[in-house]
Amino acid sequence: MPCNEDTNYRPRRSALYVPAHKNKYIEKSRGLNADTIIFDLQESVPPSRKAEARQLLVDALANSDFGYSERIVRVNKLNSPWGLDDLAAIAELDIDGVLFPNIESGDELKQAIIALDNAGGEAKSVMANIESPLGVLRSEEIAAASDRLTTIVMGTTDLANSLRINVTLDRQGLLTYLSMCILAARAHHKSILDGPHFNLKDVEACEFSCRQARDLGFDGKAVIHPIQLTYTNDALTPKGEDVRRAKAIIDAMEVAKSEGQSVAVIDDRLIEPCLEQWASRVICLFDKVHEIGQGELLG
Repeated sequence: MPCNEDTNYRPRRSALYVPAHKNKYIEKSRGLNADTIIFDLQESVPPSRKAEARQLLVDALANSDFGYSERIVRVNKLNSPWGLDDLAAIAELDIDGVLFPNIESGDELKQAIIALDNAGGEAKSVMANIESPLGVLRSEEIAAASDRLTTIVMGTTDLANSLRINVTLDRQGLLTYLSMCILAARAHHKSILDGPHFNLKDVEACEFSCRQARDLGFDGKAVIHPIQLTYTNDALTPKGEDVRRAKAIIDAMEVAKSEGQSVAVIDDRLIEPCLEQWASRVICLFDKVHEIGQGELLG
């Protein structure tokens, strides 16, 4: 769906995980160019600090100014000792949504949304981590489970471990499973984010991982350190040449329609109606990025 047809559309090129028990990281994230900030109560917080992290996050989010960034809280599993308390604490905060970890079925997502609503979070959107073989197999029913679901976020490390895959730079062993989830997301008009790249010092590997995510069809990528934001945002932002081509396609299709044709030709290449949809998405994302003061200027 072209983003200008969806009033709730927003760029999610980068989603920065921020450990909720680290106040300095929370405060630092207020000034970062992350499209989405995921305040994490789950995986990055030791069990002994769960309650502390929850209260620290509640206090920090009393000031909900994080610039243009979407504010998401990842809670603990609802069948853990902390999950329901997490929902009770954050459901009525000024945040955009809740990320539920390790969702493995559509029914599980529906039950999580009921729990969120019971805690007072009826107005919150939801995201779902898919990070297990069962989650991948049921990704289509997860994507179809609720209109409240905006985004699937891949948990690639846990998924690779469960699949007994040795992760290589090209992630060859994971590509089939990632593509299955991308297909499910696209079938039900959901955003989908790739899992993070964990080598913080290898710039070339990070850039490759971001470009691979883009070329596979992800809307964005999870990020575990602010240093990765530049590469991630850049890889997933349309460039000037993309926008110029997109505008040429739209112009050519308008001329074709005025002449009673359903296709156009640009530089000896046939342009079908589906490419007009691609062009609309490119222009919309480019415009949205410029609204937040990023991206290159068109010459």
